[in-house]
Amino acid sequence: MANAERGGPGGAVGTIGAGGRVGAARIVLWAVVAALAVRQVATVLRTPPGERFTDLETWIGDRGVLHVTGSLYDTDRFNGTPFAGLVLKPLARSAEQSLGVAWTFGTLLLVAVLGVVAARALPGPVSRRTALLAAPVAISLLMLSLPVRNTLHLGQTSVIPVLFVLLGCFQARGERGSGVLIGIAAALQPTVLLFAPLLWLTGRRRAALTTGATFAVCSGLAWAAMPQDSWTYWVHHMAGAGLGARPDSLANQSLHGALLRLGLEGPLEIALLLLLAAAVVVLGLRRAVRYAQDGQLLLAVALTGCVAVAVSPTAWQHQLLWVLLAVVGRVGRRASDRMVWPTAVVLVMTLPGTMLLPNVAPLVPVRDNALLVAAVAAACAVPFVSRTSPYWSRPVPTDCAAPAPARWSRVPLAPFWRRVLTRPNLLLELLLIRAGYSLYSQVRTAAAGGRATAEEHARQIVSVERFLHIDIERWANHAVVKTDWLEAFFNFYYSSFHFVVPLAILGLLYARRPADYRWARSSLGFATVLALVGFWLYPLAPPRLVPGLGYIDTIHGPQDLASPEYGALTALTNQYAAMPSLHFGWSLWCGLVVVLIAPKPWMKLLGLLHPLFTVCAIVATANHWVLDAVGGAAVVGAGFGLTYVLAGPRKLLRPVPQLPSVPQPSSGPPAPQPSSAPQLPAPGAPLPGAGRSDGREVPAGSAGSGSGTPK
Repeated sequence: MANAERGGPGGAVGTIGAGGRVGAARIVLWAVVAALAVRQVATVLRTPPGERFTDLETWIGDRGVLHVTGSLYDTDRFNGTPFAGLVLKPLARSAEQSLGVAWTFGTLLLVAVLGVVAARALPGPVSRRTALLAAPVAISLLMLSLPVRNTLHLGQTSVIPVLFVLLGCFQARGERGSGVLIGIAAALQPTVLLFAPLLWLTGRRRAALTTGATFAVCSGLAWAAMPQDSWTYWVHHMAGAGLGARPDSLANQSLHGALLRLGLEGPLEIALLLLLAAAVVVLGLRRAVRYAQDGQLLLAVALTGCVAVAVSPTAWQHQLLWVLLAVVGRVGRRASDRMVWPTAVVLVMTLPGTMLLPNVAPLVPVRDNALLVAAVAAACAVPFVSRTSPYWSRPVPTDCAAPAPARWSRVPLAPFWRRVLTRPNLLLELLLIRAGYSLYSQVRTAAAGGRATAEEHARQIVSVERFLHIDIERWANHAVVKTDWLEAFFNFYYSSFHFVVPLAILGLLYARRPADYRWARSSLGFATVLALVGFWLYPLAPPRLVPGLGYIDTIHGPQDLASPEYGALTALTNQYAAMPSLHFGWSLWCGLVVVLIAPKPWMKLLGLLHPLFTVCAIVATANHWVLDAVGGAAVVGAGFGLTYVLAGPRKLLRPVPQLPSVPQPSSGPPAPQPSSAPQLPAPGAPLPGAGRSDGREVPAGSAGSGSGTPK
């Protein structure tokens, strides 16, 4: 496309090729959207009627609003506004008649419309590729998010206020129509009324007045139709505070819920809540107005919604779609930092807090309030780039290495990403590592295979090892048990170094060798993914859990092998994920990385001792078979191989700019010598030091620099 714009040769071919790739990507993304929709409908249909739409039971259950005479709030389950009860009763009755199927299809349709509207509201200028791919990407993210998943599972209506606000801001014609839609949304969810100040401060005063008037009319209509319910909601419960579930539960991701979970209550909690809420409203709305005036209206709408989430008395998980909309903001001057904020938002909105942060006491408040932290950060702290900034469309480019030729001619390279030389963003790395490990733990725990299958596979392993004469596990296990200090050493080594050593090596590489860090991290990730496939396809009982073989569990103590449950261990991890051994695989990865990178022989030798001690520990403690270690070595080798094929060899080319040679004339005055002042490389030429694996510059006088004396 760039060639076509410049009118150079091959422009038409380049345009056709780029258009074909975009079209194929669009088809794939819409297929993903369809698959997610089918999955949601199938989930609803497979769920027994008594277990699906548990929040919809507020309406259609035996004690639901439709079957209980009197107040909407007599059931202690309904926490919506009286206007919501007035207008949603017909929808709930249709849901009761269709067993929720029509409700599910209707919710999916609303989500699709919401994604399309959000995609069309992206701040310009928008490329053709972004315009074509934005809608399916937005709908996919919405369907994967926790709010939409909870909405579909519980039968909530929280998508409607968000959709009405977006329609009012981006699709409605005229100020009056915009105000009516946002006013109806506020009547359904009162904190949406904060959009009226946003409209007023951005110059849309008629829309702001119409929003307030529509809210008053809708609430007044509900008050006239249901005066007792309106009094209960607006006066007795102060705009719904205290209705529904306990406000201090983890589901309430508002400032009020967070303060209650921290142990504050009474007048102190109320005073602190009012102070924090006022600060968030003032700061959040000021930022929203600034970004709206900058031309980023969708971001301004998202920030205002995040303010509404924070200051609401109760902000349940299905009401937090505003946080996901904040993903449209651009953060960071460098291109390598641009994915940090979108990745953080998507992870927070799609994974529970327990998968984002470890169970460490100082991090528990952040983990339990991850969605609230994201909302407050978006509204008040995250430095989004302005459209007037030179970094809006042209961030500082990332230094990438020049492609290196393959070492082996029969192993073709297919590099899908360019090797970056600079240090990756630490926050993004921590988020991805934590989320990746959490997913790894979930998949490992859910791996298929039962006790009988795992024990049968163990006997197959024993037969193979006896045939190969490598069945040394029982001898090693009993020999170690007879020596107390050796047993204690291997128990300690098995339990302590599995995570510490790989994390330490990754930390050192991140600090000292950023380019090698990326190569090493990718190979470890590939090896771990391949190991998950092994856990799933070949469940295997370790020696300590196979009855009749006489192994001694030196770490966990005696186990009741007649029972398929092994106490707390069964709930924590999959006891039959022995093949391949990642204990040995990760240790072998550590040893190979140290051997390849360490500068001194004694360091390389020390690195090799770790896999040696690890293989002895896993066999001596009866936690793995010898062939498990072979499997661990295989996945590590495959991990390095995939990294080589997809990203190229570890040793990178080191291109440096060359000074142009000055031809000497045969006669006449001598040609002027090049100035000693530093020369800038030509556009597109690599910068000095761009090819070094450690990210440092090549000295000016080093070999290959084009200057200095040859060595």
